[in-house]
Amino acid sequence: MESFFTETLGVPEQVFSYLLLPLLIFLARIGDVSINTIRIIYVLGGRKWTATVLGFFESFIWLMAIRQIFEHLDNWICYVAYPAGFASGIFVGMIIEEHIAYGKVIVRIITRKDVHELLAYLSKMNFRYTRVSAEGPSGEENLVFTVLERENLDELLFTLKDMLPSAFYTVEKVNRAAESGTVVEETTRWSIASWLKGTRRQ
Repeated sequence: MESFFTETLGVPEQVFSYLLLPLLIFLARIGDVSINTIRIIYVLGGRKWTATVLGFFESFIWLMAIRQIFEHLDNWICYVAYPAGFASGIFVGMIIEEHIAYGKVIVRIITRKDVHELLAYLSKMNFRYTRVSAEGPSGEENLVFTVLERENLDELLFTLKDMLPSAFYTVEKVNRAAESGTVVEETTRWSIASWLKGTRRQ
């Protein structure tokens, strides 16, 4: 790679060694760590083929980066670029994961106030829900469970805060959800179209 930049493109050797090479290593680390973050999410979601393909590209990018490190062991800037790219890759990977909004989540809502308006909203949005009468330290409580696609979570929470601003709620990721109690439906399959849709939402 060095000969391509220095001989073919005419980049000065000093510029390549102390500027261009560390930058390439930094970007490569961002790439492979970002892919690793997304791959783990799909592994946990049971997406074998997606995780396998991502793992291939992750390993390939890492191999290219580590090769350049070993070929330039005397270049201290590369030792800074490598971990800096790793840390930045975690951050970038988390941002990408938020944009993808992959899978389903379960939302538990606890409130002492009337929940009929909330239940009407959930029915309107076709969100499956279960309402349970419960009792807490302060008396009777309403407990509402609902499972929905993660991409709809922000809208639900916004509506919840508007309808029941004092309600307590928790959100947890769901790997699998059963439709009608019989057929198991896995989490939403990843596709380039769904990724683009997630990015447009932001």
